[in-house]
Amino acid sequence: MNNATWLPPLQVLIGSIQRCDRWAIHHRLQELNIACACPADGSLCVDINHPTDVILTHSIVRQFISSRQDHIDWLDRCWHTQGLCPTDH
Repeated sequence: MNNATWLPPLQVLIGSIQRCDRWAIHHRLQELNIACACPADGSLCVDINHPTDVILTHSIVRQFISSRQDHIDWLDRCWHTQGLCPTDH
C-alpha cells in the first residue's frame, strides 16, 4: 500500500482571517510547498494532500490567530508536561 495515497486530496476553506494575516499564512504555506489560494471572498483555500499538510496548516494558522496569552499558556503546559525521555541520562 502506498502511504502517500491513503488520504484523498482535500480542499479546505479557512475564513475569518484578517487580510494581512491571510497573506502571511498564504506565503508561509507556499514556502512549505502546500498549495493554497486567497479567493476574493476573503477566505484562504488550502489543498491538503498529505496528513503533514494538515498539521503544518493548523500550526501556521494557530500562530496568527491565537492571542499572546494563548501562546504563553501553551508553552507553560509544554514546560510542565512530563516528557517521555528519562531525565537521568
